[in-house]
Amino acid sequence: MMTILAYGAALLLTLCLAAWLTPRGWWRRANARAFAVLTGGTLLIGTLLHALFAPPQAAPEQELHGQLPVSGQRYRAWDHLNLRSDVGVGSQRLAVLPAGTRVTASGRHQGDWWEVSALVDGRRQDGWASSLWLRRADEAGSRFFQPHRVEVQAPGALGRADPRETEGLVDRHREVR
Repeated sequence: MMTILAYGAALLLTLCLAAWLTPRGWWRRANARAFAVLTGGTLLIGTLLHALFAPPQAAPEQELHGQLPVSGQRYRAWDHLNLRSDVGVGSQRLAVLPAGTRVTASGRHQGDWWEVSALVDGRRQDGWASSLWLRRADEAGSRFFQPHRVEVQAPGALGRADPRETEGLVDRHREVR
């Protein structure tokens, strides 16, 4: 309804402006120039009025679904994650979860803070975590890699390392599941 009102008002405003700003001879007969002025003015002014006065549309539920915690949904910590007793960085830290740790959302949230539970030292710990550091466990590209430590080996008697000793020193990555 608001759209119809906006474009109706735009048509009236366009007619008034066209009568005031254009030569009177343009409007004695219907022609392409007059049609272009009315159409263009109505579209331009109508779009502007609609943008200014139309109420904002609610976001589709699908888009919000991906941004809110789903009860029972599993997530992974993107980086080391502080599990806190309450919402906010000033609240007490209960535990630090390493990157890749699986957490389960309870469905409660306050802004970007989600209530989650995780397995910490063999026992279930509930707390609040920033959702900025959480990724869905089934999300594409959510695999976490942790590089093995590469040790530097001292050169052997001939100035180079023994090849048998260096086989295990290649920087490999393993996937954390």
